[in-house]
Amino acid sequence: MAAQGEKAKSTIVIKRIKKGGHGSHGAAWKIAYADFVTAMMAFFLLMWLLGSTTQGDLKGISEYFQSPLRVSLSGGAGSGDATTLIQGGGPSLTHSAGQVRKDDGESRRQPSAQMRREQERTERARMEQLKRKLEAAILESDKLAEYRQQIRIEITPDGLRVTIIDDHRRPMFALGSAVVQPYMREILHAIGQVLNDVESKVALSGHTDATPYSGGERFYSNWELSADRANASRRELIAGGMNADKVVRVVGLADSSLLVKDDPRSPLNRRISIIVLNKIAEERMNRAGGEIEAGTPAEVEQALPAAGAALPVPSTPAAAVVPAR
Repeated sequence: MAAQGEKAKSTIVIKRIKKGGHGSHGAAWKIAYADFVTAMMAFFLLMWLLGSTTQGDLKGISEYFQSPLRVSLSGGAGSGDATTLIQGGGPSLTHSAGQVRKDDGESRRQPSAQMRREQERTERARMEQLKRKLEAAILESDKLAEYRQQIRIEITPDGLRVTIIDDHRRPMFALGSAVVQPYMREILHAIGQVLNDVESKVALSGHTDATPYSGGERFYSNWELSADRANASRRELIAGGMNADKVVRVVGLADSSLLVKDDPRSPLNRRISIIVLNKIAEERMNRAGGEIEAGTPAEVEQALPAAGAALPVPSTPAAAVVPAR
């Protein structure tokens, strides 16, 4: 009985065998490897960004991390971001006292120049097409064909310039006034119809000869006369069908841009210039607040040899010609 009691009091040990062994940690290395690959991708992406960043940007970033508070407090866009609310700074990212982003390097200038040349070719082709259309309209009209010697159409750096030139035998305006003659009205109406189909804006300038106005320079002079004639031409273009919104500039230049410099009182100097602006000239005029070098003396002088061959020459002696103003 005692032996049985001792046996009953013996300790029972249960041994449990864990299945899998080291296999329970099999997925841990995959997570670590994924983290490593992600870190390497981020590292190579950072290297690529640093390699493609310009030296000015890199210096601006470096200056920001060296003293971010100084850049923020003393002014500057900070870290090269020009859209920040903090204003001020240097003129470019290469300056350490703040940064303002701007175009840099020939890599950006070259595409811009190439795009500009392409725009110039496109605008010139468009003006060539408009020139042919105007010339065809003049030749097809029996009335306008009679006056084609007084109409000159040429392409300039600002666009297409249509010049209507006076004739001592057939003046465009009444003597010493801005009253449009009937034949001049027909010319302007026909041109207005053609220009209404063009998207471009239009600038007008009036010119006189050098004969002094009878009222003197202190009162009504060639300046007022040329401006009134240009404005009268604008009204006739609109009456012919051109949209009034197309006109962006009407000026009077008096005798400041003579077509025939050797004879300042020549009737050929009395003219109306209608310039169909190309896109480049429109952008330049918008940047300059409405100013444009349209019909400048240098431009007129450049076209003078060709103009002299195309324009009519008075058959009467110069002494017998009475300026019609």
